[in-house]
Amino acid sequence: MSGVHQGPAVALFSIFVVVTLAITAWFGRQRRGSTEDFYAGGRLFSPLENGFAIAGDYMSAASFLGISGLIALYGYDGMLYSVGFLVAWLVVLFLVAELVRNCGRFTLADVLVARLRERPVRRAAGISSVTVSVLYLVAQMVGAGSLVSLLLGGTDGRARTWTVVGVGALMVVYVSLGGMRATTWIQIVKAVLLMGGTTVLAALVLLRFHGDVSQLLTTAADHSGHGRAFLAPGLKYGRDLTSRLDFLSLALALVLGTAGLPHILSRFYTVPTARAARRSVIWSIGLIGGFYLMTIVLGFGAAAVLGSSAVRAANPAGNTAVPLLALELGGGSDSMGGTILFAVVAAVAFATILAVVAGVTLASSASVAHDLYASLSRRRAVGHRRSRPRSEVAVARTAAACTGAVAIGLGLLAQNLNVAFLVGLAFAVAASANLPVLLYSLFWPRFTTRGAVWSVYGGLVPALALVVFSPVVSGAPDAVFPGLDFRLFPLDNPGLVSVPLGFLAGWLGTLTSSEAPDAAGHAEVEVRSLTGAGAA
Repeated sequence: MSGVHQGPAVALFSIFVVVTLAITAWFGRQRRGSTEDFYAGGRLFSPLENGFAIAGDYMSAASFLGISGLIALYGYDGMLYSVGFLVAWLVVLFLVAELVRNCGRFTLADVLVARLRERPVRRAAGISSVTVSVLYLVAQMVGAGSLVSLLLGGTDGRARTWTVVGVGALMVVYVSLGGMRATTWIQIVKAVLLMGGTTVLAALVLLRFHGDVSQLLTTAADHSGHGRAFLAPGLKYGRDLTSRLDFLSLALALVLGTAGLPHILSRFYTVPTARAARRSVIWSIGLIGGFYLMTIVLGFGAAAVLGSSAVRAANPAGNTAVPLLALELGGGSDSMGGTILFAVVAAVAFATILAVVAGVTLASSASVAHDLYASLSRRRAVGHRRSRPRSEVAVARTAAACTGAVAIGLGLLAQNLNVAFLVGLAFAVAASANLPVLLYSLFWPRFTTRGAVWSVYGGLVPALALVVFSPVVSGAPDAVFPGLDFRLFPLDNPGLVSVPLGFLAGWLGTLTSSEAPDAAGHAEVEVRSLTGAGAA
């Protein structure tokens, strides 16, 4: 884009940043300073408000930019991301939402320690939650860099770097000053903007083809460079046995990973009851389902209107397909309509990134302060415990800054990877380390503390190790370190191996434990999870 046309997009960026900072400052003044207010917003949100906030948390840059880009490049195989992300909510609805709300207070570890020894379990769950959160944040940083790179013509690497740094700084401000109340309202505003922008774009794509979906798909196939293969399985995940296994690994991670994401689990604590948590999920499923249907239209629309080669030329991972599509649908880069539509879409995408990083950072800082820090300070004298809530909030603010710094560094390293793919890695780690221990704790009477610790580390360590020694990091042109090759694991996503290992480790840890199962503790958790008796 020319310098003249960059102005509207930058102006809209600035407006959203100013509005969200105003929201943060307002709720920062309203906050009472308690841990419940900082972590859970006082549990005052309605199911509708929380449903929009959950949708805002979930509809990230990976969804808006990454999935549409993958569909534009790989057709049917890219669409599998949309299906996987949506189907995952059935697991959340039926197995997680109400039970977690009844058993916990702020984090995943709160659910586990209801029947297990506190310190080792909190430490393991806290480490796992922070790791998943950082991986998720990296994807948002990459999306922000790709977006600004497109805005500036794709030539200013320094501006791209400073954009990643700026996003990290903003997310620290949001979390430190506003806590959960401000973060929730930012998510609600972002969800409304994203649904509106996506609806307008999808409608324009369909109008371009006179509402004929068949014509849209045919044109997309013709302009993809792959012909009819673009509309059939196998373009990305069907070339050989390895790619087929990679698809199974990805599907397993996407379907099971959502129920283990810390920033999604924390949203169930912002409503007053378990029934409200379940209704929140129902609202969010409706919003998310409609959104993912529209990403399919946008992805095939980008292939049909722009061509897959043009999408790949702008960004090899396809992260800029939607903004480029908006520019073309509005009349082209030299038209006022194209400029305005591009500016709106770019601002909405940037809003998406800022809102999601705020939610994920809050979940990560809560895990550090409430789980890791709190577990190390249990030996404090009883007379000093009155000061703990305030000190926990202070630690959470510091943890937000540290998390932001780590995410910035990793985001700069992973700039050439697709954001949806990066989120797939975060889902794999969540499905491997968090979901097994959560399900075991809720449903297995014999589960012990050793089983919980082994389950977390037995999924987390293999997942991270397999990613390090996969083609994602080295040995491929689009790897993090393309000049090196230390690949030992052939799959891009580790879920096919690491998820079963997480369940297996929890089972083995329980069988080999000398600790007697706490039958009374399990009975109490079972009653509490199903009835809400004694819930926070």
